[in-house]
Amino acid sequence: MENRLLECCVDSVESALAAAEGGADRLELCAGLIIGGISPGLALLEQVRMCCDLPVRVLLRPRFGDFLYTEYEFRILQREVALFREAGADGIVIGCLREDGSLHMEQLEKLVAAAGSMKVTLHRAFDVCADPMQAYGQARELGIDTILTSGQESSCLAGMPLLKQLSRLEKETCGPRIMAGAGVTPAVIREFLTETEISCYHLSAKKVVQSGMQYRREGVPMGLPAMDEYSIFQTDSQIVAEAKKVLVSH
Repeated sequence: MENRLLECCVDSVESALAAAEGGADRLELCAGLIIGGISPGLALLEQVRMCCDLPVRVLLRPRFGDFLYTEYEFRILQREVALFREAGADGIVIGCLREDGSLHMEQLEKLVAAAGSMKVTLHRAFDVCADPMQAYGQARELGIDTILTSGQESSCLAGMPLLKQLSRLEKETCGPRIMAGAGVTPAVIREFLTETEISCYHLSAKKVVQSGMQYRREGVPMGLPAMDEYSIFQTDSQIVAEAKKVLVSH
């Protein structure tokens, strides 16, 4: 199997460096990974570029939640495409839906056009669309080169049946590349390489790092009460290295 690719989703310079150390082929850069990822700041891309030479695709998502965007939110997305293109991002990661669960083709057409020469990934808005086969064909029409998907399930393992169908469609139509995501580990990659023809995987390889704060004021959450303000999620280079080893040696 050729052109195997391991993409690591990161929301800090530290995680980007760990991903590179572990052998990742590409980064998806975001902020707020703990809530599924939102658009990062330009300064983060600049710092990652200074410290790491991996290709970077930037997740563009104006807020946590669904992918039905208001006109104001869409204007933000359009502006972010331009800003990150000018800042030297290699690609963008986008997704917009209509109320009925179909891809919002008009919005996506504008974002893809604004991307210019940047590559485009359709993110997991695909996993909550109404008709994945129709959406796959529409993504192909748009010129999108990658679809990040769990097979419309909470994990890619649970979604393997649909992922197999999509992988076959990829081969038949030379359409967007299917990138398996959600719950990806070295063991999961090994199983997928045995059971499917999918060669592209997306993982965060997270570990929990304790804050260096010695003085801690407990019981004062800055966001969701269930989150520990003194736990930091970062990419583990060893997990990335194990995943890469499985990917290239299987």
